[in-house]
Amino acid sequence: MGKYFGTDGFRGEANINLRADHAYRIGRFLGWYYGELKKRSGDDTPARIVIGKDTRRSGYMFEYNLVGGLVASGADAYLLHVTTTPSVAYIASTDDFDCGIMISASHNPYYDNGIKLINGSGEKMDEETIRLVEAYIDGELEVFGQKWPEIPFAVREKIGRTVDYVSGRNRYIGYLISLGMYSFKGLRIGLDCANGSSWSIAKAVFDALGAKTYVINAEPNGVNINTDCGSTHIEGLQKLVLEKKLDIGFAYDGDADRCLAVDDKGQVVTGDHILYVCGLHMKKHGDLMNNTVVTTVMSNFGLYKAFDECGISYAKTSVGDKYVYEYMKENDCRIGGEQSGHILFTKYASTGDGILTSLKVMEVLMDTHKKLSELTEPLVIYPQVLVNVRVKDKAEAQADPDVQAAVQAAAAALGESGRILVRESGTEPLIRVMVEAESEETCHLHVDRVIEVIRSKGHAVE
Repeated sequence: MGKYFGTDGFRGEANINLRADHAYRIGRFLGWYYGELKKRSGDDTPARIVIGKDTRRSGYMFEYNLVGGLVASGADAYLLHVTTTPSVAYIASTDDFDCGIMISASHNPYYDNGIKLINGSGEKMDEETIRLVEAYIDGELEVFGQKWPEIPFAVREKIGRTVDYVSGRNRYIGYLISLGMYSFKGLRIGLDCANGSSWSIAKAVFDALGAKTYVINAEPNGVNINTDCGSTHIEGLQKLVLEKKLDIGFAYDGDADRCLAVDDKGQVVTGDHILYVCGLHMKKHGDLMNNTVVTTVMSNFGLYKAFDECGISYAKTSVGDKYVYEYMKENDCRIGGEQSGHILFTKYASTGDGILTSLKVMEVLMDTHKKLSELTEPLVIYPQVLVNVRVKDKAEAQADPDVQAAVQAAAAALGESGRILVRESGTEPLIRVMVEAESEETCHLHVDRVIEVIRSKGHAVE
């Protein structure tokens, strides 16, 4: 991770540690850099960059500043307006854009925002380009064999244009509908749109496929995104499914790149459940490339035991859908994701897509003629306890020999009946201590022992 950009973009509280001037400078650099790359390859046409945003109030501020920077550097900015992160990735890759930008802080509260960069193939931006963006923000840019204290402004007819591109969003909706292999006629489906990006898209897709939809949290006002709703607060969808006796429910986050579900009994279905259900279905139909499902180290121990029983192989990556996608691409895998609901189906998309995930789950239901509660029943999720410890120095605490010895002792005690994972937070000064075991009591026992060592050695911030 860099100085400003983490695993999921440049994220922070709007106008505190992510400001309007940051957006302007990001736009200035991207507009100039991609235009310069084209010019050096003999193409004198302006760079084309597509932008989407979620429903946060600060989204307009960042959008306008990004556009100002882009057109000042000679690029043409195409606006999708309020849309999902996967739609920006889809349009960037299909409509010949140099790159895409999504303005969103995903599942974070409304006062946070973020700037996610997407390359022309619809993938997360490469680290080399992100380092150049950061260098320009800090006035330390060196590229094309020279230092750039400042980059040139476009003048006269070279100044860029702004183009309304809502048609791109509509094409993305059409693409999702085209992936629906079955009619949902007669099915009652709940959708929790988190007052975010999916509010104008998800219902349109499910209605077009014939479902009777019941939608909640689809009235964004700029400050209610993710507030007691969506995939991070799924209780509202559980209540809806039970009260309306729905067949299934789907909950998205603010930018709809993740999806969790609620089954016909009102039970929460996590990303691990979805990986199990869809992975098993893909194996049955010969679509599970390399017989492998890609997970992160945070997936539940029970998922791995279930895969072992089904004869499905699995890989474990670092936390972050970015790392899941990189592994999938390098090893030609077709399904992967996170417990939190970032699920990737690389045959259809280059990023996690909540609405696409919903459609793939529905495909399994329709093909098997089973309810989601039946499909997930064989998967036994182990109790999990995760405690965050604020520390003075993450690396120092993690490397302490006594802390490592405590972790090894816990792992030995758990044996084949559980696991312990101790890792550094990617964004905060935290050590995360997680234990999964057959009982919650056992989880707490081992978590508490490790945390006690961290504190006794003086690493914790009390």
